[in-house]
Amino acid sequence: MELSLRSIDPVTWELADGLVAYPEAMAKMDAHVEAIARAAEPERVWLLEHPPLYTAGTSAHEEDLVERGRFPVFKTGRGGQYTYHGPGQRVAYVMLDLRRRGGDVRAFVAALEQWIIDTLGQFNVTGERREDRVGVWVRRGAREDKIAAIGIRVRHWVTFHGISINVGPDLSHFGGIVACGIRDHGVTSLADLGLPVTMADLDVALKKTFRPIFG
Repeated sequence: MELSLRSIDPVTWELADGLVAYPEAMAKMDAHVEAIARAAEPERVWLLEHPPLYTAGTSAHEEDLVERGRFPVFKTGRGGQYTYHGPGQRVAYVMLDLRRRGGDVRAFVAALEQWIIDTLGQFNVTGERREDRVGVWVRRGAREDKIAAIGIRVRHWVTFHGISINVGPDLSHFGGIVACGIRDHGVTSLADLGLPVTMADLDVALKKTFRPIFG
């Protein structure tokens, strides 16, 4: 699939040191999105990990929070339902100016999916999209498991939030929620698939596959 939202302007990459608290990340991302909208800062991809937590998107249902009190829950303005973030999961917050990239939000979501699929392909993992559910999925015999999630928000035509890819998180932590409101499928990770991929390995792949799509 050929899909491009390229821009000629360079995108800044930032790698967080240690686990980043969710409120701290939201405050920093909000400030940078506003600066991008004013053309005061370059576009940015921020790579990080969070401590264990759940986030509730704008479509979250209370009954999908299965274990209340297990981890902190943060309401967020991104689309989607409940998700888990925690150590061993690479979060990439993507702050791009869609005014420079065609102004098509649906195309941006599709480009994020393709970015994940291309990244997984670097490790010989076949990721697939589904028309009826957002994210990227891996076939495992008769079942399908989710390996990556997508949740975005757009303000002043600048994107924020982004993607998460399960490298080696504690998959039992997903049991406290109905992840993304989907009850009939499970979750997996690169480690769960038997692949000894490090976070640094994934970051190299993310950067390599980002450029053909986003520039």
